[in-house]
Amino acid sequence: MTEELHDVTVTVNGALHRASVPARRLLSDFLRHDLRLTGTHVGCEHGVCGACTVLLDGEPVRSCLTFAVSVDGAAVTTVEGLAAEDGTLHPVQQAFQDCHGLQCGFCTPGFVMSACGFLAEHAEPRPDQIREGMAGNLCRCTGYAGILAAVEQAAGVLRETGADPRDRHVARDRGHDEAEVSS
Repeated sequence: MTEELHDVTVTVNGALHRASVPARRLLSDFLRHDLRLTGTHVGCEHGVCGACTVLLDGEPVRSCLTFAVSVDGAAVTTVEGLAAEDGTLHPVQQAFQDCHGLQCGFCTPGFVMSACGFLAEHAEPRPDQIREGMAGNLCRCTGYAGILAAVEQAAGVLRETGADPRDRHVARDRGHDEAEVSS
């Protein structure tokens, strides 16, 4: 028996993708297996651990609970879509590195994407708000102190720059900026 396929058009990390997928294909499988974007991790496959979190039209969602056909026409951002074109880390990614929030790294993509969604809604979060905002993601290494510090650091950087935490990072060419200032 052949499974019926459905056409899906979705923008992932700014690139348009068209595919034919079975109705029951999960977004996490679509991203990892069809598009080869393996930064999205799958942990519990029940939406509990948050490792598969991506942004769907700017909102954090569990890709292991979302069918690929349901995102037809939407914009998806994965952890691969945050860093600048030249590889400069997004402020949230940089903060995770600076504050030792990476641990083993398995949960990191989900935490980073959840933090981006959280910081879009809470530009000046209190520590208790950060804990509550990240409570939907699990770190099996129990590295929460570094993760919470990272979200706090990222909030400060994003406030200073005024950048939308859900957008791809734009690396600044410091030499170019200095040249403009001196001319």
